Order: sequence, then structure tokens, then C-alpha cells
Amino acid sequence: MASLQDNSRELRRAIVIGSSGGIGAALAKALGERGLAVTGLSRSHGDAADGSGIDITDEASIASAAARLVGNAPFDIIIVATGLLHNANVAPEKTYRNLRTETLLDYFAVNSVGPALVAKHFIPLLPRKGRCVFAALSARVGSISDNRLGGWYGYRASKAALNMLVKTLAIEVRRTRSDAVCVGLHPGTVDTKLSKPFQRRVPRERLFTAEQSAASLVDVIERLTPAQSGDCFAWDGARIRP
Repeated sequence: MASLQDNSRELRRAIVIGSSGGIGAALAKALGERGLAVTGLSRSHGDAADGSGIDITDEASIASAAARLVGNAPFDIIIVATGLLHNANVAPEKTYRNLRTETLLDYFAVNSVGPALVAKHFIPLLPRKGRCVFAALSARVGSISDNRLGGWYGYRASKAALNMLVKTLAIEVRRTRSDAVCVGLHPGTVDTKLSKPFQRRVPRERLFTAEQSAASLVDVIERLTPAQSGDCFAWDGARIRP
């Protein structure tokens, strides 16, 4: 399998959307350490002078970010490393009694619709020929067949929707970019703000640093083939069942 550094072009390029988050920043660093020129985009960068701001809940912002990067295309790897599990207004539902329209819409806006719209505007930045990767951070709890505990309605459903969007995207992209790989990636339970309130029952050996998770995910990206496009893979390379 060719490594991330093998390519006919002199310099390989990657985009990490959500590069100010724990996993996103670690992914950008890991890709850079493997020889790629990495462009980081993040909502927290706002109106930064270097044009690194993006809001994945705003399609105009996504389109503008993609347009700024056309001159640097093609990019070999595009990773959407954003995600919503909880914030001041949103928390995973323990029961159907906690379901709220606003919470469900927030989950889908960030975890499903946002990555889909990123694909809409950023897929054209991938090369037409040669291996390239579009990946979005998903989650094992988005697996319908693996759901044995219930709860977390909005988060589960939005990640399941993301997995279906990636699958559908892979089918279409294959028609014009036969060597492209479009996948969801499960980073494991990572010691970041996103997982902090839910780490109590996680075995120590299963709680990863952002750097550990990112290195594992980049290893997975290196090994994936176009035949695996459309699926979701965990940090250890295992395929997650739909």
C-alpha cells in the first residue's frame, strides 16, 4: 500500500476542518509529521486574516472556504473533524422523555448536514486521478446493529445519518474519481472536552489521548483502498457494521 507521502506530485496536501479541536489539531499535526502540507480550518478562527475560518452550520461559509482554496488544489486528503455531543444547550438524551426538537436539530446540523455540505463544496478540490481521501469523524454509536444500550437519541441518529451520507457520497464520487476513498472514521473515546463528562466508565486502556487517536486514524487512512469506500472504520482499522 502506498504511503501518504507517495505521489507523482512534489508536495501532497491535506485539509482538516475542525483543526482547533482536540482531535482535529492532533490530526493536522500527525499529517504534517508525515510530510503533508496541511491547511487547517475552524470555526474558532472566525474572520482570521489568513482565511482559516469556517462554520459548518453555514453553507455560505463552507462555500467561501472552499473557494479560497481552489488555487491550491488538488488536495489529497480532506478530513471533517467536527462534531457535537454536548454543549451548554445540548446533552445526550437518557430517555425519549428528554427529546426536544431544538436538540435534535442541533445534532443533525453539526454531525450530519455540516459534513454533507462540506462534501458538496470540497469534493471538487480532490484530484480526478490518483488515490485521494474524504473522511468524516463518525462514531461507533452510529451503528444501528450495534445499539444495545439505547439512549443518546440525537447523537446516535445524527451519526447514523452521517454514515449513510458517506455511503451515498462514495457511490457518486466513484463515477468521476475511481481511486477516491470516502469513509467515516471512529476515533475511539478520546480525552477531550467532548468526551470529558462521559469518561467515568471507560477503561483506562480504552481512553486515548488525541495524539494516540490521530496517529491511529492516519494509519487507517494510509491502509484504506477504494474498494472500502463508503464504510465506517474504527481507530484500529476494524469495519463498523451499519
